[in-house]
Amino acid sequence: MNIAVAGAGYVGLSNAVLLAQHNNIAIVDIMPERVAAINEKRAPFIDPDIQDYLTNRNLQLTATTKGASAYRDADFVIIATPTDYDREKNHFDTTSVETVVREVLSVNPHAVIVIRSTVPIGYTTALREEYDGANIIFVPEFLREGQALRDELYPSRIVIGIPEKNDELAKHANVFAELLSAGVVKEEIPVLLMSSDEAEAVKLFANTYLAMRIAFFNELDSYAETYGLDSKKIIDAIGYDPRIGNFYNNPSFGYGGYCLPKDTRQLRADFQNVPNRLINGIITSNTVRKDFIAESILKRAGSDKLRGEGKALSIGIYRLVMKSGSDNFRQSSVLGIVRRLKATGANVIIYEPNLTVDTFAKCPVIHDFEAFVSESRIIVANRFSPELERVKSKLYTRDIYGKD
Repeated sequence: MNIAVAGAGYVGLSNAVLLAQHNNIAIVDIMPERVAAINEKRAPFIDPDIQDYLTNRNLQLTATTKGASAYRDADFVIIATPTDYDREKNHFDTTSVETVVREVLSVNPHAVIVIRSTVPIGYTTALREEYDGANIIFVPEFLREGQALRDELYPSRIVIGIPEKNDELAKHANVFAELLSAGVVKEEIPVLLMSSDEAEAVKLFANTYLAMRIAFFNELDSYAETYGLDSKKIIDAIGYDPRIGNFYNNPSFGYGGYCLPKDTRQLRADFQNVPNRLINGIITSNTVRKDFIAESILKRAGSDKLRGEGKALSIGIYRLVMKSGSDNFRQSSVLGIVRRLKATGANVIIYEPNLTVDTFAKCPVIHDFEAFVSESRIIVANRFSPELERVKSKLYTRDIYGKD
């Protein structure tokens, strides 16, 4: 089939690569440098599997900045554009999705539009009502940055949201599920059809549960650090309970990244007419954790050095990225720690190989690791790396497993 994908981020490109094994794919992006990279078979961000497939697989994939030409002959158009959270509106900014929908319908009103961007509950239903007769379905994605294609190749499930009693869209939904299934490695994938509102809820509640799990183990770790207990021993023992398990339990500076912060806030907004305590508590817990980490860093570094001696602290931040194997630090919890430390007047320096600038977030960027170590009184790392082994005496981290 002819399939167009709007958005060449990790969701859009992983979808495009998966489907390009058996279909003609045109991926559209507003950034010419991304388009050029894809056409040169280079992944525009770190994802080893995407790069491997671009290099070594015979993919029917082209990239373009011209949306109308890509959408005109498409059987399906997948929308994977950003929906950042607007704090002032207390709502996802879905402008990019609506822009693509209008452009698709203007050149190809019969195309099946598949929204894979994360949206508020009830959004797809409202969009279908606004564009009466349009073929719009919602298919949530469950992908991790840096491992997006792997998650597409080994999906836990395929969830598709369609209107009830709409046989035509149900048929299109089943075809799309077959298109996804044809490119995966994993066998026997559950395909779950439900209403669009329910599918949207699946995405937001799933990510909020993951945020809750992170918040729980972070609060456990805060308790252990306060009272001198060994977090790893406690968490290991808890994890032997099969109902809990040994996953998503590594303490951090707080949950972050592109999805969890915005999805939890959107779900809280969707709960405005429903009694709740837990959803709001998860978000509050994440803020409290960052406050606790910043205070612990200052205590470890010797916050008394801030005042009375006329010499600012030299706190070294090792990497801004949320996880190893990623080049993205958008909404990283580490940035929240940097802001808190800077607010105290501390001198903060950053070591981040992905940065080419000399200043970031009003902090000097040190490009040489040895210089970074020598200029840091304390080295702060959200995640441990082998190159930090020899500077453990300076290291502050809450990473107990050396994994994401």
